[in-house]
Amino acid sequence: MGLTEAEFRTHCDAALDRLNRALDVVAERYDAEILFQNGVLSIAVEEPNPGKIVITPQAPTRQIWISAQSTSFKLDWSGSAFVLLSTGETLNQLVGRLVGKQLGVAPIALT
Repeated sequence: MGLTEAEFRTHCDAALDRLNRALDVVAERYDAEILFQNGVLSIAVEEPNPGKIVITPQAPTRQIWISAQSTSFKLDWSGSAFVLLSTGETLNQLVGRLVGKQLGVAPIALT
């Protein structure tokens, strides 16, 4: 199920826009800085576990890559969402879990 680069960019832009909007709740409730520029979404947390989560589109591989807690996650397009194949988590579910872990709270529902 190969996406063209244009299809990938369309799906990726839409997914990152939705995720960025969903992260508003995190910025409002927690001490987290959300930055979305040049197609890269980053979430910086100071307390209780300082660190940064960086979400980057990778057009050559048609994946979205997430770097968090010294781990790299590579999400593939499933036909309806970007998914981490090893767990079945969607982009928003995975980011919600990672942000929650970084903040020392339960996974955050990002809808």
